[in-house]
Amino acid sequence: MYIGLRCIRRSFSLFFLSLVASGATRTNAQILGLGSKPAVPVAIPTLQPPIAGYAFPARQTLTFTVDWRVFTGGTAVFHLEQQGDQMKIAATADTIGAVNMLFPVLDRFQSTMDTKTGCSAGFSKQTQEGRRKITSDLTFDSVAGKQMQVEKNLVKGTQKTQTTSIPACVTDSLSAIFYTASQKLVVGQDVGFPLGDAMRTVTVTMKVEAKEEIKTPAGTFQTVRVQPTADEGVVKNRGNIWVWYTDDARHMPVQIRARLFWGTITFHLQSAEAK
Repeated sequence: MYIGLRCIRRSFSLFFLSLVASGATRTNAQILGLGSKPAVPVAIPTLQPPIAGYAFPARQTLTFTVDWRVFTGGTAVFHLEQQGDQMKIAATADTIGAVNMLFPVLDRFQSTMDTKTGCSAGFSKQTQEGRRKITSDLTFDSVAGKQMQVEKNLVKGTQKTQTTSIPACVTDSLSAIFYTASQKLVVGQDVGFPLGDAMRTVTVTMKVEAKEEIKTPAGTFQTVRVQPTADEGVVKNRGNIWVWYTDDARHMPVQIRARLFWGTITFHLQSAEAK
């Protein structure tokens, strides 16, 4: 039970690092340095801008229940708010009820995305899991072609800073969910794009697999099911993750499922509010 509760939080982070898709074209190979490892040539896809006519919500709050086996173990909430050409995105992952008494989890995620280009300016997270408290701030400098991560352990009082190269434009683990919604989701098409993944740039391919009717507490939706894959990073060899987006102009995520080695976690849309 204890292991399962910890995995609820881990799966939440994993699905953030997976929900990505775009109509991408290949650029010339770029050299990306990964810490002390030798640099290797990597073909990086170009992040495509949102499709013409797509409108991000001005304000929106999406609330999900998180189920593990027969238990409702937590909630996940996404809040989006446009400020000019910038989309501010915040997300929380909290355990509830008996799960919270046994292993409390309180995680916070924030990111900023340019609604014209899809480029991310940065991604930050505050993680509290039991006695563990970590903050991490990842910023992208497209002009300098660099990303910098500052990680702090609030319990030990330690700090670590890392810097490495990135392409001119990447998305991040949180913005990617809603960047995906701005792209064409056509069944049978595989598309990919660059994701800034903590000191590396990961190419993630999204498979748009099928259309399905999905029932959630928020209602019944006609959806398209997509599955992200990657050859490196946290997505590789961790199991399977799917996201169901509404099959309309909004492409609103209404269900997420992570099938990992220890079990399956499902996020069901509870409510969608324009606030």
